[in-house]
Amino acid sequence: MAKKLGIGVIGCGNISKAYFSLAPLFRGIEMRACADINMEAAKARAKEFELHAETVDDLLKDDDIDIIVNLTIPAVHYAVSKQILDAGKHVYSEKPFVLSVKEGLDLKKRAEKKGLRIGSAPDTFLGGAHQLVRNLIDTGKLGKITSGTCHVMSHGMEHWHPNPDFFFLPGAGPVLDIGPYYITNLIQLIGPVSRVAAFASIPAKERTISSKPRAGEKIPVATPTTIHGLLEFENGAVVTLNTSWDVWSHGHAPMELYGEAGTVFVPDPNFFGGEVRLTEAAKPVKKLPKWKHPFSVANEMHSHGMMANYRTAGLADMALAITEGRPHRCSMELALHAVDVMTGILLSGETGKFVAMQTSCERPAALGIEEAKALLAKKK
Repeated sequence: MAKKLGIGVIGCGNISKAYFSLAPLFRGIEMRACADINMEAAKARAKEFELHAETVDDLLKDDDIDIIVNLTIPAVHYAVSKQILDAGKHVYSEKPFVLSVKEGLDLKKRAEKKGLRIGSAPDTFLGGAHQLVRNLIDTGKLGKITSGTCHVMSHGMEHWHPNPDFFFLPGAGPVLDIGPYYITNLIQLIGPVSRVAAFASIPAKERTISSKPRAGEKIPVATPTTIHGLLEFENGAVVTLNTSWDVWSHGHAPMELYGEAGTVFVPDPNFFGGEVRLTEAAKPVKKLPKWKHPFSVANEMHSHGMMANYRTAGLADMALAITEGRPHRCSMELALHAVDVMTGILLSGETGKFVAMQTSCERPAALGIEEAKALLAKKK
């Protein structure tokens, strides 16, 4: 039986609940402690999930903790991950991993010097729906992917999030907040990106919060909220990526990939499951039967009904990879390349010029049915 690595969490906000509640699904990890600059928030989460609440400094020194999950706001991801590495702990960060390639390369250097691992969300690309698409591509069902489209558009976060301010500040916006799901999935399906171009705008300079408890309060917008991007991949494929928080409704599919032998309709990369549809040449579009992948199984009730949610799969894969001496799928190289793409898109939107990528990466290993089963804890 693989050793369980002790997991600590810094940042006890909204997303922490998903990590704490879903971690028991997986082998190789055990949630043990949490910390937050707001000690009351840490104590509340600790009580809810029977953990130890600690100060950030104490968590960094805790010998019972092997990996620390960085769930702080994007603006401090780099600083907190640096603290974690300097304390001799492996780090797994929420997305976006960092806000610049320079920051990511510095963390890479620090990790390599100490023999530590870095991992980063998103791990939704490990979901059954997206791994089914990966299998279709890898087995040649679609031929070479030549182009595609992605659309992630809504009217922002101020309608549901209790404190939506940071979504509209530099370091967030739709590209850096939602873009990681789409860009990471594109990289794992097609491969690395060579250059990007984009148009970007801020249609509304301020937003009115309609969620409680701050309904009616106005907040400033200091980062683009509508970005139309173009990605050229190293294999020659060209994909459009349209992201916006200025759209009330639209009829676009989340992701479509066009291959020499057919088209695949990919469900929302923000989620693990969903319907995959396929055309073979000129034949009619057909819905594929659900792959018997464990991360396709609906396990959680959402507003749209039961859905598959296996967040922390990437963390568990990283922990087992450490003990097994193999690469992990939600790697630093993958996360940094995604950051390179996203920051390149924003730079192109600002300058009006094509931006070449500074980094590249290998596609992460596919997570087939048996590999996914191996990540799950045995039911008692």
